Amino acid sequence: MKENWEAVIGLEIHAQLSTETKIFCGCATSFGDEPNANTCPVCLGLPGALPVLNNHVVDLGARAALSLALHINEESVFSRKNYFYPDLPKGYQISQFDRPFSERGVLEVMTATRDEAGHVREWRPMTVRITRMHLEEDAGKNVHEGLPDTDRYSYVDLNRAGTPLAEIVTEPDFRSSWEAYDYVNHVRRALQWVGASDADMEKGNLRCEANVSVRRKSEEQFGTKVELKNLNSVRFMQRAIEYEIDRQIKLIESGGRVTQETRLWDDRAGETRVMRSKEEAHDYRYFPEPDLQPLVVTPEFIESVRAAMPELPEARRRRFMQDYELSYNDAAQLTSEIALANYYELTAKAASNPRGASNWIRSELLRELEAADVAVADSPVKPEELGALVRIIDEGGISGKQGKEVLIEMFATGKTAAAIVEERGLAQVSDTGEIEGVIAEVLAANPPQVAQYRAGKEGLFGFFVGQVMKASKGKANPKLVNELLKKKLSES
Repeated sequence: MKENWEAVIGLEIHAQLSTETKIFCGCATSFGDEPNANTCPVCLGLPGALPVLNNHVVDLGARAALSLALHINEESVFSRKNYFYPDLPKGYQISQFDRPFSERGVLEVMTATRDEAGHVREWRPMTVRITRMHLEEDAGKNVHEGLPDTDRYSYVDLNRAGTPLAEIVTEPDFRSSWEAYDYVNHVRRALQWVGASDADMEKGNLRCEANVSVRRKSEEQFGTKVELKNLNSVRFMQRAIEYEIDRQIKLIESGGRVTQETRLWDDRAGETRVMRSKEEAHDYRYFPEPDLQPLVVTPEFIESVRAAMPELPEARRRRFMQDYELSYNDAAQLTSEIALANYYELTAKAASNPRGASNWIRSELLRELEAADVAVADSPVKPEELGALVRIIDEGGISGKQGKEVLIEMFATGKTAAAIVEERGLAQVSDTGEIEGVIAEVLAANPPQVAQYRAGKEGLFGFFVGQVMKASKGKANPKLVNELLKKKLSES
């Protein structure tokens, strides 16, 4: 049974660093161009072409390393990793081996206990050890086009060859597919937050590989690991790991033996399948890259990068919880991306109501943004204006229901809340004397209901509220209406 087994999972993430040009040449790293449009003798590996390190890669690599609590080595060495695939033009990849750019990180990641449907039950901290993060160049891409049973063809697109990557390798610290899921999302957010990588899996600038093995809970020795590739979304990764755990357990319990190999995830079939036998480090015949000097960075450089970085997402989440008294879930959602966190803080300041600003952003604004497929940074409703809307509602200028209608119009037109309230005549009546006059008219017009209420039929209170709101054409302040009605109806 599965409850007698434990999964052991390690992850490797390849994140494309957000440079305009490749790591060792001046070719563009743009996505979606014509095949082989962005190539030159260096990234094509032509004889006599020499690599020159892109300085911006070092800066972004340092940002990535610091965002993941890694130690940056003052000297690291590029090496040749030899293997032969059609998409690797030189016959080797320039990577790093025994002297990586950064290593020895210990990261606290929030992970969730989930039910069988994947719904979050509760959050808890998890410690993840990151073995290393090294810098390297990407390979090209094998493209297979055409439909089955037709004229299919394949070609190699080398636009991606030479784009800069940060490879982030963990210790085998994960014990479930959902822990791996939460860690990858944490890394994606951290890299995006500090501007090191777009980390967009759909565009291929963040890819993940998982090393999965199983062992009985009574055992200490690790089982034989299987590497999972072709994980082009975080959800696919979680599903692939879950499938592989079940596959290995069933295989061992039926008397079989797990083979160390690389497997691909087939999402249509919902299963992993064999790709090739797994290589070891000695298979790649690493040796130092003779055309590149060791990469040397100074302590002053590292500190300058650290000083230029924004407040990291987990620190900001904790501050939101402490300073603005937000729940964990609310603070976590508002710090899911840096643009949203910045938007929230500006809104909270303008509204003078941090919780109110949180509620309006999470429930109303994000719904409008999602429906329009607009990023929060491009929102037509500026944070100061959303804050002004929240303030108008808090001060009784309009009701919350009216506020939702105003926000929809703000989003569609770009107008301010004050302008829309004035144009549509939505301002609430908060004059006590005026509301008392309307209440007196309503009570005078409904003596049987007044008598029934005073005789104990308190369910009629909603009737009176509705009549007052109708008589005031919806403009009476609901809070004042309730207070004044209760007072008037309690009189003999």
